[in-house]
Amino acid sequence: MKTILNRILIFIIVLTSCNTFAQNEHFVQNGVIEFEKKSNMYALIAKKIKGETDSYYQAAFESYKKTNSQFKTTKSILSFSKNKSLYKWEETNQPTSSNWISDDPMANLKNVIATDLDTQTSITQKNVYDDLYLVKDSLRKIDWKITDETRDIAGYECRRANAIVLDSVYVVAYYTIQIPFSGGPESFTGLPGTILGLALPHENMTWFATKVTEIPITEKDLAPPVKGKPTDNKGLNKILLDALKDWGKWAKKTLQAYSL
Repeated sequence: MKTILNRILIFIIVLTSCNTFAQNEHFVQNGVIEFEKKSNMYALIAKKIKGETDSYYQAAFESYKKTNSQFKTTKSILSFSKNKSLYKWEETNQPTSSNWISDDPMANLKNVIATDLDTQTSITQKNVYDDLYLVKDSLRKIDWKITDETRDIAGYECRRANAIVLDSVYVVAYYTIQIPFSGGPESFTGLPGTILGLALPHENMTWFATKVTEIPITEKDLAPPVKGKPTDNKGLNKILLDALKDWGKWAKKTLQAYSL
C-alpha cells in the first residue's frame, strides 16, 4: 500500500512540474533573427569542374584554394511579428565574387522576401544577373516529415524535419515551437514553429540562426520590396528556361537557385 502511495505521489509531483514548466515557458511573438549562411565553395567548385579534362580548370581551383577559405559566409536577418515577416541580407555582406570559378548562383543568392502567413502569399525581390524581378505568388507547399531528432540552435531546442523541394532538392530544417511563427530563412515555411536551422546537404549550403532578439516590430519594418519587374513563379520560370536553353549542364543548377 505504501509503495502505491509513493508512486501516486511521484506522479503528482511530475505532473505538477510539467504544468509549471508549460505555464512558465516563454514564447517569442515578434523580433529579429540573425542568420549565418555557409556555402562550401571547395565542394561546389569540385562539382563544377568535374569531368573537365583541361588542366586549366584544376590549376584555377588550386589557385582559388590558396587565397580563399573553404566556406563562404554571408549574413541575413528575418524580422517577424504575428504572421508576417521580412527576410533580407545584411548590407555589410561582401560583394559577389567576380572570379568565374567561384561564381555559383545558389551561393550568391540575395533574395528579399516578404511573407504573409494569413494570406499564404509572398513577395520576393530576386536579382537574376542583370535583371531585378518582383515575384508575387502563393507560398510553396512543402511536405515536411517531422522526426524525433533535436538540437540546440541559438539557445532554442529545435526539432528536425526533412523534405524534398523543386522535385529533387533535399532539405533538412530545424524548427522551434518557442517561436510560433511558421516561417524561416529564404522561402521555407509550413512547420509548427520557426526554422532556426536549414541545410541543403547535396547543395553544400546551410543557414543557421546565431541570435534571436525579441523586440517590437512595426509594419514599416515588414514593408515588402517594391522594385523589380512584376511576375509570378510560373512567369519567372518561363523567363529562366528561355534564357538557359543553351547553357547545357549549368542550366539545371542555375534554374534551381533562382527558383528556391
